[in-house]
Amino acid sequence: MSARLPSSDNVVLKGIREEPGPDDGTRVLVDRLWPRGISKERAALDEWAKDATPTTELRRAFHNGALPWPQFVDAYRAELTERSEAAAAVEHLRDEALKGRVTLLFAGHDHVHSHARVLREAILGVEEDLS
Repeated sequence: MSARLPSSDNVVLKGIREEPGPDDGTRVLVDRLWPRGISKERAALDEWAKDATPTTELRRAFHNGALPWPQFVDAYRAELTERSEAAAAVEHLRDEALKGRVTLLFAGHDHVHSHARVLREAILGVEEDLS
């Protein structure tokens, strides 16, 4: 793990359907599946961090209602530390955020109950109440 942690201003969340902006910095898609109806040009991505996303099983359990939000948060936090590829992806994104702004892009319409919020806190090295 990095000795230093990025500023909270350096890790921001944005819907993939929002227009790219000059202050976005490094634009990283943090969804496992490519968002429907979005071209690669429109996305204007610098990176696609599939390894930092919830596993397919976890994502499906949450989206089909089998796993309530608080349990999803706990399970995803565990994945981000216990799965080696996920931990490496978080470390990479943390390193990028130490260099400048990183915008985490996601396709979901619910910005409150989004895995991107959990990923952001992991990159920042904090654990917030995400209820």
